[in-house]
Amino acid sequence: MEDMSLFMHVIELMREQPVFMLFLILGIGYLIGNIKIGSFSFGPVAGVLFAGLFFGHYEFEISAGAQSIGFALFIFSVGYQAGPRFFDVLRTDGLKYFSLAVVIAGTGFTVAVVATKLLGLSPGTSAGLLSGGLTSSPTLAAAQEALRSGQVLPAEGLTADEMIGNVATGYAITYIFGLAGLIAIIKILPQFLGVDLQKESKKLEEQSSSGSKIDPSNVSVRAFRVVGEEITKIPIKQLVEDYWDRISVARVLRNGSPLEPGSEGDYLQLDDEIYNLATASHYSNILAKSEFLEEIPPAINVAELIQNAQIVVINKNVIGKSPYELEVASKYGVVVTSVVRMRMEMPHSPDLKIRKGDILNVTGTLEAINDLGEVLGHVEREIAETDMVTFCFGLAFGVILGLFAISVGQLSIGLGSAGGLLTSGLLIGYLRSVSPTFGRLPDAARWILMELGLLLFMAGVGLRAGADIIETFLQAGPLLIIAGIAVTTIPILVGYFFGRKILKIHPVLLFGGICGSMTSGASLSVVTKAADSPMPSLGYTGAYAFANVLLTIAGSVILFF
Repeated sequence: MEDMSLFMHVIELMREQPVFMLFLILGIGYLIGNIKIGSFSFGPVAGVLFAGLFFGHYEFEISAGAQSIGFALFIFSVGYQAGPRFFDVLRTDGLKYFSLAVVIAGTGFTVAVVATKLLGLSPGTSAGLLSGGLTSSPTLAAAQEALRSGQVLPAEGLTADEMIGNVATGYAITYIFGLAGLIAIIKILPQFLGVDLQKESKKLEEQSSSGSKIDPSNVSVRAFRVVGEEITKIPIKQLVEDYWDRISVARVLRNGSPLEPGSEGDYLQLDDEIYNLATASHYSNILAKSEFLEEIPPAINVAELIQNAQIVVINKNVIGKSPYELEVASKYGVVVTSVVRMRMEMPHSPDLKIRKGDILNVTGTLEAINDLGEVLGHVEREIAETDMVTFCFGLAFGVILGLFAISVGQLSIGLGSAGGLLTSGLLIGYLRSVSPTFGRLPDAARWILMELGLLLFMAGVGLRAGADIIETFLQAGPLLIIAGIAVTTIPILVGYFFGRKILKIHPVLLFGGICGSMTSGASLSVVTKAADSPMPSLGYTGAYAFANVLLTIAGSVILFF
């Protein structure tokens, strides 16, 4: 009885304190999302959705204002994150991944519309099908906001709230298979097609000289003196070819002065000092010549001058070139420990082609890092502040942008709230990549804004759908599940065929691209695990920026069909 009394007190408190209710749902959602079944977990988005469905069934509600704020934060942050990469990739090799994202989104769009018509599903369900089948939160957000704002008028005989409910329940019912089914298909399909991801990834790594991830704490400065005459008979150029990993830094001092790189005929001399900034694995290679080299304490404590920093790639003249081509190590004396693209760590390689908006994590002296920063773009300092002026006006501008529409008969054509906020985020994200002092939004701040915004919105979706999900499931549940399976499965198969046969994308990159086209980070982790390589992430980032934009637009457009 005491337990029941406590439960009733909590329920009463939730009804009286909406802030308590909201964050309790978010917390429970995170706990559900963290539950693992083998290697599978639902993640926070699904967890919050399930928690919202449960409490929504008992008629709990979230204010429309809270959900709208969550929607705005999420969509704007999606655009901001995609901005630098979106415009850059259009000008480079992004046409393939753009085409892949268009085909997958277009196929999902078509299947959702056809299934809704053939199965006689309620108006608005097609948007829920598309967003749930492709696990695309931006699609869901755009569809609901288009109805709420009046950009799309409800079908005859229905209110906007009823259509929003159809969108939400369609999403909630199909999202389960969209998430779990996508992961299962991505896991099984390579085996069914006879594609050995691990073997193909190793071939791709060999072609790109991909190496293992470098831990910055594993990079150190060590010095050696030339003591054996045998090594002085080998040209420096030959020594470089035999022993340099193209990532580490080496400097030669002769009589206390730096030896400038010279012609092919240059040789080391006895008592030359070699200073290295390198990993432990590189030193083990150097020490293979231990009979010719003697380790010595550095003349100055160089280690105290070494620091870690981040450089954001902005300069258009370096885009499409690799760290090796840019002589990051040999000329500037800086070690690149990792390259991050759209929050995804890229395969570590001196041959990786860098793109606008890439973040290079580097190790070197302050002077060397600053010199390299001037060439590549901008050195990110440890500044935690967000440019709140740009952020707030950017959100306001996005809302205003979404209000403009052109009426063609009974049809109102415009960006809508989702399109306006997304466009504003894209523009500010892009301008930030051009002018680093503009629109600062540190990575951690962007993550929490995007995550919190999405989960606030998702809590509202769950609470709204939970009110009538059982009734909807009893009426059309099996049909919705069948339609959801089709929306998830067919775009994957069409995307793979189109990517291999038409675009000729390498299978490892293609599977990453399919995950990116369906905006599924969970399925990417399955591919990278099966490949035992980070190489699929190259394809993922190529398609992800386009997919987010395309699927956001699709969310409102599909309501017209």
